[in-house]
Amino acid sequence: MKILLIYPYCLERRRDETDVSAVPMGLYYIGALLRENGYDAEILSCHGMAGEPERIREILREKAPRVIGFSVLNANRWGAVEIAGIAKALDPGVTTVVGGVAATFLWQHLLGRFAEIDLAVAGEGEFPFLELVKALAATGNRPGKKSLAEIVGHIPGVAFRRRGTPVLNEAAPPIPDLDRLPNPARHFTYQHLSLTRGCPGRCTFCASPRLWDRKVRFHSADYFVDQMSLLHARGVGFFYVSDDTFTLKKDRVIAVCREILRRGLRISWAAISRVDAVDEEVLRWMRRAGCVQISYGVESGSERIRKRLGKNITREQIQRAFALTTAFGILARAYFIYGCPGETWETLEETQALIREIKPLAAVFYILDILPGTALYDEIRQRDGITDDIWGRRIEDIPYYTRDPDLPEALILAFGRSLRDHFRAHLPGFADAAALKDDPALYPCHADFLSRLAMTFSHGDYADHPEAPATAERLYARALGYHPDHRAFLGLGILHQRRQRFSASIRILEEGIRHFPGSESLNLAAAVGHMNMGRYNQALAVLEKFPHSKAAADYAAQCRHALKNAADNSIRPEEDGENPHEPVDTAP
Repeated sequence: MKILLIYPYCLERRRDETDVSAVPMGLYYIGALLRENGYDAEILSCHGMAGEPERIREILREKAPRVIGFSVLNANRWGAVEIAGIAKALDPGVTTVVGGVAATFLWQHLLGRFAEIDLAVAGEGEFPFLELVKALAATGNRPGKKSLAEIVGHIPGVAFRRRGTPVLNEAAPPIPDLDRLPNPARHFTYQHLSLTRGCPGRCTFCASPRLWDRKVRFHSADYFVDQMSLLHARGVGFFYVSDDTFTLKKDRVIAVCREILRRGLRISWAAISRVDAVDEEVLRWMRRAGCVQISYGVESGSERIRKRLGKNITREQIQRAFALTTAFGILARAYFIYGCPGETWETLEETQALIREIKPLAAVFYILDILPGTALYDEIRQRDGITDDIWGRRIEDIPYYTRDPDLPEALILAFGRSLRDHFRAHLPGFADAAALKDDPALYPCHADFLSRLAMTFSHGDYADHPEAPATAERLYARALGYHPDHRAFLGLGILHQRRQRFSASIRILEEGIRHFPGSESLNLAAAVGHMNMGRYNQALAVLEKFPHSKAAADYAAQCRHALKNAADNSIRPEEDGENPHEPVDTAP
């Protein structure tokens, strides 16, 4: 029996799709559990397929699934409904099942409104979905005289229709030992991992407190690092650790870091934490084990608004966490929320003041949204009398400001522009002010940190900042002051070339080559420097070290063409100074 696990597309496009493009971890766990129980399970990401029904139709026709499971967030629930409709049109006998956070809190709405959806799984989905598939398989997935209610009516956590009315079975018990789940990395390749399930926080804008009942369960360090090892062997070098609060259990985090180091995994990874859940010891271990970024929910500079959002953290804890994280060469990223109850220009200025104090090196600014399963949603329902029927509209969420007459849309948009402009204006200064711990054991990490940061100014998100080139140059040079760093040599060399300082570029690149003689990128960049100075023979001598490189071959052809033209015209190709001719571009 073919089972297709689908991550649907969202309603709206985003400026940065990173946070919504990844397939949720739950689908990989379900897929692994199905496969290890003998079922043909496949995962399909439909992210980015909005408006492409024919493409989806062709995929479904080719896969011919008997059961489709959808991982449904609030933002992609309409995608699930639309894909389910396509599937039903192709095969009315296919069983469509929704699971995930939106299905957990909107199962009654989804089953009551959309005939395209047959079943829902509320809460932790692995074993309920497996039991559901087993029950369907026992009927040949052709229920015949048995209704779906009769087939799945005994399975905890499953919702169905009984005589047209949505009904939810008793809740499935949480999995007591997460290591009982098959390791998804034996079956699939992905970048997002989680050590834990759950969060003890009480944030009013987040559904986690109700989804997990504020309880936290942990994988063992071995299980978690086994995933990394298997994925790394297949070429994955960067991981997103997606726990709500990765550092809740300090000893477990240190055990993970020790195991990464013991196995010699050369990886990088980013995590999420709370400002009151880190200290020097855990940050040191995380940095040594490859952590390069930690995101913290700061939310607001106003203590009153933080309390209103259920964010029980102090200004001092925020300041300490950001200073310590940066000190160990980990990029501290801040999440901020604006358009909150009681938001004014005064509270916004408090947030801007806090930004100047903590100097985040990356920041994400969100408008406060109301989502099912959150305390804020319950409050608005009670206050305004709205029901779950509101999700019958083609909306991803409800911006809080639309329910608050004191927060007109124009004001919210002005708040957002002001926050983003303020952060961007101060960013080069934040980068220059990064105070790193003076510990020789951390010098290679510091060089890596500074060169990564520099690259965001030379090639990344901040490359269009007016001060980007000068900031990147300072950061690359500072990185090399700590330790020879491949990225810093290359980045600084390319920056010099962009400014047509070809002699300086060649000097820094050749120094890098002394440390990394086999680096194709450093050698090719140096060759381009020679070409820009008219030193085609010297460039060829470098390029010929890489006979199997297409880029080297292309540059070599340019050199030979230039030498031939020089010979034909009796022009001396070698120049002593900077090249007066049109510069050759260096590949980034």
